[in-house]
Amino acid sequence: MTKTVALLITLDTKFQEAEYLIECIEKQGQAALLMDIGVVGTPGTEASISREEIAAAGGKSLQELLENPTREEAGPVMVQGSINILLKKIAANQVHAILGLGGTQGTSSCCDIMQALPYGLPKIMVSTIASGDTSEFVGIKDITMMFSVSDILKLNPFTRKILANAAAAAGGMAEVETKFTMEKGDKPLIGLSNLGVLTNGAMEAIKYIEQKGYEVIVFHAVGSGGRAMEQMMKEGIIGAVFDYAMGEIADDVWSVLRAGGPERLTVAGKMGLPQVLCPGGAEHLGILVHPNEVPVAYRDHDYVFHSPVVFVPRLNAEEIVQVAESICERLKSTTGNAYFMIPRGGVGRYSMVGASLYDKESDDAFFNYLIDNLPDTIEIVDCEEYVEDPTFVKRGVDLLIGMIESKS
Repeated sequence: MTKTVALLITLDTKFQEAEYLIECIEKQGQAALLMDIGVVGTPGTEASISREEIAAAGGKSLQELLENPTREEAGPVMVQGSINILLKKIAANQVHAILGLGGTQGTSSCCDIMQALPYGLPKIMVSTIASGDTSEFVGIKDITMMFSVSDILKLNPFTRKILANAAAAAGGMAEVETKFTMEKGDKPLIGLSNLGVLTNGAMEAIKYIEQKGYEVIVFHAVGSGGRAMEQMMKEGIIGAVFDYAMGEIADDVWSVLRAGGPERLTVAGKMGLPQVLCPGGAEHLGILVHPNEVPVAYRDHDYVFHSPVVFVPRLNAEEIVQVAESICERLKSTTGNAYFMIPRGGVGRYSMVGASLYDKESDDAFFNYLIDNLPDTIEIVDCEEYVEDPTFVKRGVDLLIGMIESKS
């Protein structure tokens, strides 16, 4: 079967690049589906799917958008129209990879489209701004960003090479036969959140989960990881969760490095998925700093450096109660099917008994608030072990699998 690469391009300014990409893709033995996501200006070449068709699929006619054209009005329509068209074609096995071109505006539009498409579908964005912070464009989807180096305006020997590389990447990805599917009746895929200060425990959990006959997908809980885990719950990819790391909640309270956002820790409860919860890594913050520089506000705290530019202060008793309050508030929607494990021996490698961030007063304040204020629908498991202790980890896995198998 001939594989098809969909091209997301504004054809008033980038028609030469579009024609060259089609030539490259067809030389590789694949087909190109050219989608014109522009609104104003005159297309310089014919699209497979015109801007008129895309606007109509987004809920408005192109003529309406052109009456008083603004990016604020036109952008969402063209994005939604592209999403609607692509989702139908992907479901019908008519599109096998996506390739976008753009500057700031084009990158925003193309990546908004890509973020709405399924995990596993190849998504490549050739962008003039891909050498900077791409987190807003990638979000929590598997988008590959490729820096164009030069502006994407007319062909030259350099841009031809960049575009040929992009076409080869998209075409090669489209040919990959590995499929990502979760069939009904399969054992659920288990999500596991992790932080560097919990890795030994996470590895123990992975080993034990696999011994029980289940597969596990691990997420680095640095903001994007937790959000991706919860998105996969919503998409039906993950069916149960061992939420082992909650540093994203602590950082969200203080709006620092690993902030998980307001939805973090709410999805499994709302969906009724089996979940075992553990406040791993929630006793400290992760703050980006200049190399080895201690922020003035934390000079009276115990601290370590996770790396020269990641400063890690221990939260005191008053501060950590704010984290506990946020955890309890987020879990209000959990109506059962959940255990919350308390690791009295410490919630991470930096704060275990005898470590540099050990603080029993802070730990006790944290644990006591959680025990007193977590919803009654969540069963609390109060343990003396340290969070990475194999006994603690295996107990959590056993509780989770017990819930899964009691539902089957």
